Amino acid sequence: MHVVAIIQARMGSSRLPGKVLKDLGGKTMLARVVQRVQQTRLVGNVVVATTDLAADEPIVAACNRLGVDVYRGSEQDVLDRYYRTAQAYKADAIVRVTSDCPLIDPEITDRVIRVFLDEKPDYASNILKRSYPRGLDTEVVTFSALEQAWRAATESYQRVHVLPYITEHEGVFRLVSVTGRSDYSNHRWTVDVPDDLAFARAVYARLADGGNFNWRDVLRLLAGEPWLQQLNCQVLQKAVEEG
Repeated sequence: MHVVAIIQARMGSSRLPGKVLKDLGGKTMLARVVQRVQQTRLVGNVVVATTDLAADEPIVAACNRLGVDVYRGSEQDVLDRYYRTAQAYKADAIVRVTSDCPLIDPEITDRVIRVFLDEKPDYASNILKRSYPRGLDTEVVTFSALEQAWRAATESYQRVHVLPYITEHEGVFRLVSVTGRSDYSNHRWTVDVPDDLAFARAVYARLADGGNFNWRDVLRLLAGEPWLQQLNCQVLQKAVEEG
């Protein structure tokens, strides 16, 4: 099975414009995400899916510097962008990762993919029932299920967030939830606003070694410096319906 990780990225974030190219310990946030996903063992290809807007030319240039494949498509219809990227790269299974998760963990991503490969559902993720920190989000879907969603999804939020149509139709699709032994879902490790970026920068400043740390290293860091969580603990996650 050809597994393709598709990382969505654009410059036009409403709450933190240009966040994907913000500096994070000497590299862009996009570079951090790409390089961490490339460390997975079960992904065959990593592709950045950006928009066809002129404003996203810097993302294309950044991908060229990183030597990572890039595909361009619709800005608002991200489901269409994913479908066409998956089609272009002949993906049998698609791993959805967002470019605002610079602490994404290769081990966790591989675990979700392994469950998907072993149990053969239409969709598997670690977000159906959250137990991992927000920011380690990994969703895996078959190409056929993605195509079915692409044809059937009509709500704008279903197109923007790619896979809600599938998770909302459990009777149509077989879903598998991947959870950890302990509940760390209260941790926020994604970057949506300046306070989130301050948190991520603080983590990278303390865990050197070229960014080759894992999620347990971050937990140990926060156990020793719990005040770091105060940097972004007040940030509210946008509802899916908000787009």
